[in-house]
Amino acid sequence: MATATAAAKGSRRHPRAGKRSEASGGSRRALWTAPLWNLSMEMQMGTQQSCQNYIATLKTWNLPLTGGALKKISRLKMCGEYFFVPEMQGAGVKVNLQYLQRDYSPVAEWRCVHHKTEAKRKNVQGKEWLELEEDAQKAYVMGLLDRLEVVSRERRLKVARAVLYLAQGTFGECDSEVDVLHWSRYNCFLLYQMGTFSAFLELLHMEIDNSQACSSALRKPAISIADSTELRVLLSVMYLLVENIRLERETDSCRWRTARETFRTELSFSMHNEEPFALLLFSMVTKFCSGLAPHFPIKKVLLLLWKVVMFTLGGFEHLQVLKVQKRAELGLPPLAEDSIQVVKSMRAASPPSYTLDLGESQLAPPPSKLRGRRGSRRQLLTKQDSLDIYNERDLFKTEEPATEEEEESAGDGERTLDGELDLLEQDPLVPPPPSQAPLSAERVAFPKGLPWAPKVRQKDIEHFLEMSRNKFIGFTLGQDTDTLVGLPRPIHESVKTLKQHKYISIADVQIKNEEDLEKCPMSLGEEVVPETPCEILYQGMLYSLPQYMIALLKILLAAAPTSKAKTDSINILADVLPEEMPITVLQSMKLGMDVNRHKEIIVKSISALLLLLLKHFKLNHIYQFEYVSQHLVFANCIPLILKFFNQNILSYITAKNSISVLDYPCCTIQDLPELTTESLEAGDNNQFCWRNLFSCINLLRLLNKLTKWKHSRTMMLVVFKSAPILKRALKVKQAMLQLYVLKLLKIQTKYLGRQWRKSNMKTMSAIYQKVRHRMNDDWAYGNDIDARPWDFQAEECTLRANIEAFNSRRYDKPQDSEFSPVDNCLQSVLGQRLDLPEDFHYSYELWLEREVFSQPICWEELLQNH
Repeated sequence: MATATAAAKGSRRHPRAGKRSEASGGSRRALWTAPLWNLSMEMQMGTQQSCQNYIATLKTWNLPLTGGALKKISRLKMCGEYFFVPEMQGAGVKVNLQYLQRDYSPVAEWRCVHHKTEAKRKNVQGKEWLELEEDAQKAYVMGLLDRLEVVSRERRLKVARAVLYLAQGTFGECDSEVDVLHWSRYNCFLLYQMGTFSAFLELLHMEIDNSQACSSALRKPAISIADSTELRVLLSVMYLLVENIRLERETDSCRWRTARETFRTELSFSMHNEEPFALLLFSMVTKFCSGLAPHFPIKKVLLLLWKVVMFTLGGFEHLQVLKVQKRAELGLPPLAEDSIQVVKSMRAASPPSYTLDLGESQLAPPPSKLRGRRGSRRQLLTKQDSLDIYNERDLFKTEEPATEEEEESAGDGERTLDGELDLLEQDPLVPPPPSQAPLSAERVAFPKGLPWAPKVRQKDIEHFLEMSRNKFIGFTLGQDTDTLVGLPRPIHESVKTLKQHKYISIADVQIKNEEDLEKCPMSLGEEVVPETPCEILYQGMLYSLPQYMIALLKILLAAAPTSKAKTDSINILADVLPEEMPITVLQSMKLGMDVNRHKEIIVKSISALLLLLLKHFKLNHIYQFEYVSQHLVFANCIPLILKFFNQNILSYITAKNSISVLDYPCCTIQDLPELTTESLEAGDNNQFCWRNLFSCINLLRLLNKLTKWKHSRTMMLVVFKSAPILKRALKVKQAMLQLYVLKLLKIQTKYLGRQWRKSNMKTMSAIYQKVRHRMNDDWAYGNDIDARPWDFQAEECTLRANIEAFNSRRYDKPQDSEFSPVDNCLQSVLGQRLDLPEDFHYSYELWLEREVFSQPICWEELLQNH
């Protein structure tokens, strides 16, 4: 018995190496009809009752109460109230951010006893899920799917929870977190291959169309987590299937790779005359925001929607591959650099945000007196009072030996960052040179140059030549950029340099093609549009896209930390608030952390979803991107994001609204310690919340997408006084976040005035060092003609007219078209048989007399005119 137990444990700790030859197939199939099925179906909610039932079962079947069984009973007690579904696993933005965010679901959401003891009957004959053959596991899954067809709602829910237990990795039989994650992935592929996703999709349709649940929720004064139990179970299973199958690994078998591609196709395209799965989730979002279904668990819907879009369209790395392929198809030169790699190699810098900061820096005590207080690791993402921690210098100044104060400051920063650079994926710090070392070219360790290659648009070259011709010749040649007659030699060299850095984007080619199709619709023929997942998604979203964008921004506004509770705002806490409000301080603290974490996850999912949609639509067609962008702008997305950043952004990024012992899969394996008020206040050991940092970067990138080359939207940043708000965000010492903040400051510096630029020279220097330069772009001055805000409204109107023309031409297909195909071949037309009406035959002679013989024809004049 001891040997068999050890062998069973060994098989649980390691991935499946092959089929185990245990009992016969007939004995395994008989196992599914064991009397313990009735026990698991009739189990009560209480943890104590569950343990008693488990012990009674062991005695009934004459099984020994071994140490493993006692461990499982202990785990039932500890896990009874605190096991939750993972909200997100895997890497987020690959640019300078790699994290594994383990989110747990709200306290009191899951009682794992239900679906955990569902699988306990496998202990009857000494068999557990991990020890079964694949055929037996498939037979069991088929049995569960058959029981989903029952009419009883309670029985369907219990079976769905059993499926959820399998999707979560059958943690009751695992001894480590690695085993739980491994078996969760294995079980998800098995569940999908047996048709679990399709079965749960049908159940989801039933729950969405359940008018009784909607009307019951509308009648309640306060909606709680109990009103969405069935939906949360279904969405959790579907989320785990999507997330586990989406992630690729080198060790995946050919069968798993084929299943992944099949699943992606199933989610991307309309199957069986149904809409794509993402559109179903979008409809749930709009239904929730309209107040027709306030009980929907909106956090889970948004998380699943984000993962489905990422799975079907592809993440940022796949997007970069698609961009390279599309440029090659259009005959454009390859990209000068990979943006992801450039941002990864950049270093954070924090110029002082205000003049007051400079004063504080000068009045601060020497660094040697502050060494004791600078041991906090939290200082990594906060502003330093003197130079930045990487000791960056102006790349175009004559270098001088570092002062003693700079050396000590850099040394303190280096010690503070010890052990944290692996999280940020930064390059090793460049130590400052010693003060007594002489100047030499060999000691210069950092690169002499800017991180980005400069770019020039065709419009910039035309504008430069127009100015030069007006100055030296006195007339212009329009868009001709090749004729340089009459211009001095330096202008020739300048034009040559500009053309060397000329950048033609995919959007420029698409706009040019759209103009040609608009001018010559008949000669160019009908455009061939490839049926890609992105194109199909846009076609499905087109006519309801304004409602989708407004709904997402409404939820984002309600989840923003700076938003105040209003009576007319939507309730996003319906799937986190318990039926009974907390009565103790500890319960109130846990609920408060859950509410904050709930809002953080919503912000994370919406920001990532919008950014993915914008980037994919921009690659697919520029006017698709502009259509989504305009509706976001019209829905006040720009002031909403600025309102989000108008807070203590450092406090938001360093917020600790997680309890590590409740994170999945830690809570399923380890014994949960007793939670106290002090332990909740202390939080986890992470010095900042990657989820919140991820959200902030996404929102900044979204704001950049909306305002780039749009002067009217840039003026919105100026009108809403975004400069001080964005400068406060520079205190966060993270290179990627700082880059997008500096980009937003750069595009509006020409409107902020000379005094602002004079008093913010360190910010201007940071912009110069880190943001890409556009030749002939006077971003630091107000001399550019584009800086004169007199025709911005016309710019938006022209863009809107182009978007409407694009959508009408490509997607509006009227039944009775104004144009029809014509056969212009003379032989073909003469050879056609023309059926004339009977009235023509009767009056043919009269028609000849009236129209031919009675009409005088001057044949000489007719021949001369033709």
